[in-house]
Amino acid sequence: MDAPSEVLEQLVAMSHTLGDPAWDCAILGEGNTSARVDTETFFVKASGTQLPTIKPEEFCRVRFDGVLPLLERETATDEEIKQVLTSAVVGEAERWPSVETVMHALLLSLPDVHFVGHTHPTAVNAVMCSQGATEAISGRLFPDEIVCCGPAPVYIPWTEPGPPLARALRDSVNAYLDTYGFRPKTILMQNHGLVALGATVNEVLSITAMCVKTFRVLLGTYALGGPHFLPPAMVDRLWNRPDEAYRHRLLTGRDL
Repeated sequence: MDAPSEVLEQLVAMSHTLGDPAWDCAILGEGNTSARVDTETFFVKASGTQLPTIKPEEFCRVRFDGVLPLLERETATDEEIKQVLTSAVVGEAERWPSVETVMHALLLSLPDVHFVGHTHPTAVNAVMCSQGATEAISGRLFPDEIVCCGPAPVYIPWTEPGPPLARALRDSVNAYLDTYGFRPKTILMQNHGLVALGATVNEVLSITAMCVKTFRVLLGTYALGGPHFLPPAMVDRLWNRPDEAYRHRLLTGRDL
């Protein structure tokens, strides 16, 4: 297990990449990132900070057991949520953790998830803010999308950010685990954005980059009659082919 300082260094570098204007994934204070330190704590972006310029001290180290109980508190007020989040910070709470801290705690509790990158890519939100979003993401378009982003995403209808979104994610991720038998790699949220889950920084970056390309291709297909999705049997075949698993390892730094 990496030392906390090494985890934080990787998280800062990942955040700078996701916030790079060339990636078109986040501007101003958009997006948030996190990384698991150990079984008890994780780092998460502080509220109001910016991914392109974020510094190590602008992340909060938070206790899982301090924020996960918010999943069960459906009537908590905004002030109560803020109090819980700041009370869960390790050491003196000089900053307020992101409003999405509960979501990050939930996702970092999944098997083999060590880094989470939540962004608002323009190409992704051009689709996720549209009337046809659910139909547009109902299939897979090409092999590299499957290799990097998985056989299917988790889809979340519009839900208010914060604990309500974390609760919706919990239910949808559990349904995904029941259906596929493994954790998701991508989460797509209506009128909101993208979440990439990775065992490594490279996995989060690979998922995000390929997802953005996929949505650019998807938007282009509507100029020529709409998307031509691969048959489900072929999606399953590509996901399970040994050579594709090998390419996945080279691209993301981990086995399928």
